[in-house]
Amino acid sequence: MLESKSGVFFVAGLVFFGIAFIVMGALPYTIYRGIPEESVSEMIEEHGIVPEFVELAEKFPTRFEEYFGTCDSDSYEAALRRGHRIYIGEACWHCHSQFIRPVSMESSRWGPVSHAREYNNELQRPVLFGTRRVGPDLSREAGRRSNDWHIAHFYKPVDIVPSSVMPEYPWFFDEDGYPNRDGMAIITYVQWLGSWLEEYPYYLGEGPNGAGAVESIDMSGVK
Repeated sequence: MLESKSGVFFVAGLVFFGIAFIVMGALPYTIYRGIPEESVSEMIEEHGIVPEFVELAEKFPTRFEEYFGTCDSDSYEAALRRGHRIYIGEACWHCHSQFIRPVSMESSRWGPVSHAREYNNELQRPVLFGTRRVGPDLSREAGRRSNDWHIAHFYKPVDIVPSSVMPEYPWFFDEDGYPNRDGMAIITYVQWLGSWLEEYPYYLGEGPNGAGAVESIDMSGVK
C-alpha cells in the first residue's frame, strides 16, 4: 500500500483523522466530563432575567400577559425554551453560527474565539455551531441591539440592513403588527445568547473602562 502515492495519502489521512479525533473529541471529553451541565432554571437563578425580557412585558403588557403570564423566572424559562425550539425549527443556525472559529480572522470581526465555558448549558443541545458564514455570529448577541431593532429586523430585514438576504418572518407578528408569542420568544432567546458570560454586555471590551477592559455585570438581583 505504501508503494503508491494513493496509499501514502490514505494512511496519512487515517493518521490525521486519529489526531483530530483525539484533540477535538477525546481530549476535551476527558477535561470537561466532570463538569455538570447547567439547566435553564439554574442559569436563571444564577444570572437573573435579561432586561430585554422585562422590556417586552412593559412595552406589550396585555399581549405579554396573554402569552406568558407575569414576568418572572417561570415565564422567562418558558420563553427561552420556546425561542430555542423556534430558532432550531426555522433553521436560523444555517446562516447564523454560534461559534466564533479560530480561522479567517473571525476574531477581528466577531470577537474572541469561542471557548468551552460558553456551551455548558442545556440550550446548547443540539450543537448550533452553524454551517457556513452568511449572517453574523450570534453566540454573544445578548444586549448588542435593542428589542425594537430585532422586531423591525424580523419583520422586514432589508429595512434595517439593505444588503440582507434574511427572509421576512411575518408569522412572528399578529394582525396588528405586534410580536406574537413566537416573536417574543425568539427575541428573548436571541437576547439571552451570551448573557451568562462575565464579559456581558461588553464582549469586545468597549465598556466605560476602555478598550480591552471587562466589567462584570451582576444580574443576579433581577427577577
